[in-house]
Amino acid sequence: MEEYENTPALDAGLLAAAQAVEHYEISRYGTLRIWVGKLGHRDAVKLLDATLAEQKKSDDALAKLAISAINAEAA
Repeated sequence: MEEYENTPALDAGLLAAAQAVEHYEISRYGTLRIWVGKLGHRDAVKLLDATLAEQKKSDDALAKLAISAINAEAA
């Protein structure tokens, strides 16, 4: 990271890492949502559906940022 400090390449790398975290979270929350649904916990399903929607929205925002600016600047 020091080698690319204050460069668009570092921004692109950090953004990619943030998206990886979002994808992990989407995967985990999706799995939990299925499990609690199978167990009949309807309130938990609603909460996890809301959390999944938030995570997907964050991932979409990061993807748009990458496509519209960060990756082009880093190229």
